[in-house]
This record gives sequence, structure tokens and C-alpha cells, in this order.
Amino acid sequence: MKTRDKILLSSLELFNERGERNVTTNHIAAHLAISPGNLYYHFRNKSDIIYEIFLEYEKLVDFYLDIPEDRAMTLDDMTFYLESVFDGLWSYRFFHRDLEYLLDSDQRLRRDYRDFTNRCLTSISRIFEKLAEAGIIQPQEESLRAAMSLNVWLVITNWMAFLKTAHAAEESGSLTLTELKQGIYQVLTLELPYLTPGYRDRVMALREKYRPTLSEAGIAGSNTEPCK
Repeated sequence: MKTRDKILLSSLELFNERGERNVTTNHIAAHLAISPGNLYYHFRNKSDIIYEIFLEYEKLVDFYLDIPEDRAMTLDDMTFYLESVFDGLWSYRFFHRDLEYLLDSDQRLRRDYRDFTNRCLTSISRIFEKLAEAGIIQPQEESLRAAMSLNVWLVITNWMAFLKTAHAAEESGSLTLTELKQGIYQVLTLELPYLTPGYRDRVMALREKYRPTLSEAGIAGSNTEPCK
């Protein structure tokens, strides 16, 4: 593996474990047993490292959200999208843990993240459209589909912050992948009012696999169901 790639990989590991603000370029160099000068040969500063990591995250999500246009969408497809997006969120969790600060610190990142968000919203809307074409959910007018897509995006990108703030996790490392993926329960809950009768039971069963427990997610794990 090239030194540049090692720097990115180690930086991601350290940012996820310790939090980006607690990691300096000297920490990264020491972790790799290289000189700071060697690190600066590849990256001018920590902001450049973060920006390159974001570009890798962006490509990963774009790959996950590749929507098949030559066939009908299935529940397996929907499950894949949700699992994959939350897996990506976990692999790059430092980013969404301190998103506002990172975007304020780098104009390039703020610009590209805005474009990334818009692209993801378009993909989510297309997924809803394909689910309707497959008879899994009821067809919606464009404005409702756009609102649903935004709500899904807000749940995905803010679920980690909810777990961190609502339950006062003392250390970022206390979060687990299982807890993070319980956000899928919330996403599927948003879809319940629009499910067709033939798919409702199957989606409800899928949703139960991700139900948060009361001890882990408080009100998010309540047994309250939306109106049917």
C-alpha cells in the first residue's frame, strides 16, 4: 500500500476512534511511524486529509445507491440500500459526528457536501418511485416523495447525533454498529403509512429486526405504532 493511502486509512481509523478534533497530523505520523515531513509531502494539512476521506465516502455512497433501471425493485434491494448506507455511516462515523464543524472549516467540503446531499436526495426519491412501480408502496406525487426523501435523509444523517446526545454517551467509542443500524427501524417507520397491503407484513417483520430497545434508545424503542 502506498504511503498516501496508508495516511488516509490511518487518519480515518484515528478520527473514528478519538474524534477528529483530538487528532493532529503529528498523531497520524506517529501512528504510522513516519516523520511529519513525510506526511506533509502527501498532504498540506489535516483539512486536506479530511477532504480526501470525504471523497472516498462520497464514492462509496454513490456506489451503494446505484439503482437498477432494467428491472423491478425488490424488498431485498431496499434492505441492501439501508444496510449499506448505515455501514458506510459507521465506517466514516467521525464525519457525521462533527459535521457542522467540519463543513464550517473547509469551503471545498461545504460545497461538495451540498452537492452530495442533493444527489442522495435524488437517489432516495428515485428509490421511492421504483418501490411504487414495484407495488411495494403506494404511488406519491412528486412533492410528497421529495418530503419523504428529505425525512429519510434527516433520520440517516442525524441518528448518530441522537444516540450521542439523547443518551449522553461519555465516549464516542461507546456507540456500536448495532445501535447505529437501529436507525433503519426509524426509516422503515416513515414508510409504513404508504405500504401496500401485500407488502405490509413483510416490511413490518423486516422493521422488527432493527427495533431499538428501551435501554438503548428510549422513546425510539417504544411500542407506539403510527396510525394505520
